[in-house]
Amino acid sequence: MTDAPVLLDLTDGVATITFNRPDAMNSLDVATKELLLETVRAVADDPAARCVVLTGTGRAFCTGQDLKEHVQLLRNGGSDQLFTTVDDHYNPIVTALARMEKPVLAAVNGIAAGAGASLAFACDLRIVADTAGFNLAFANVALSCDTGASYHLPMLVGRAKAMELLYFPRTVPAAEALELGLATQVVPADELTAVVSAMATKLATGPTVALGAMRRSVSYAAGATLEEALELESAMMTKTGATADHEAAVAAFVAKEKPSFEGR
Repeated sequence: MTDAPVLLDLTDGVATITFNRPDAMNSLDVATKELLLETVRAVADDPAARCVVLTGTGRAFCTGQDLKEHVQLLRNGGSDQLFTTVDDHYNPIVTALARMEKPVLAAVNGIAAGAGASLAFACDLRIVADTAGFNLAFANVALSCDTGASYHLPMLVGRAKAMELLYFPRTVPAAEALELGLATQVVPADELTAVVSAMATKLATGPTVALGAMRRSVSYAAGATLEEALELESAMMTKTGATADHEAAVAAFVAKEKPSFEGR
């Protein structure tokens, strides 16, 4: 396995992005954030990638900011670099992840903390190993939340629970995460890869333009009026109605056959 801090595998339409710093609990130093941003943007623009999976190697999914690097920057007078990373890295990464017009899954193999939890929350679905959990660790290091936590977390659990999780950081175990809505599905750790692979493969062989339009519509509606949401829905119906996949699906329905989608 390569020693690159972020790995990318594109197989049969599924682009798997893997945090690959297991010895550092997949924490995010500058090199990792830069490669992650490049990788997320690449799969967003690649029509061959019809579904994206975000996961980690080793015991962690991603534990957020690399605090060892963080401390060194503080000691060496690099405080400006510490906080420009939000605009230079975290915000662009989560924007690219949340805005790409194709399904995005998080395969949460271990602890997801800080910005790592925020990145998982930006995905559409979170399939969580029963040994994993989430921790909104920001208050423990006297920092505000970032990487879209203020936006995505309340959508998943509501404002009051979001504030509780932020004010009083703790590891939320997988079973509780499922009850709260942080997890979509909890599976035995040794079944995580197989379950996510089956789900991602199904999505990657689906009507990609339509799935992306659904993703865009739901995201847009979160900050829109009903009238604005309906307007975008209309535009997305026009867009998807002109696709080859829609034409093929209608023909298959009439012929009482199962449609085959090409993602266009």
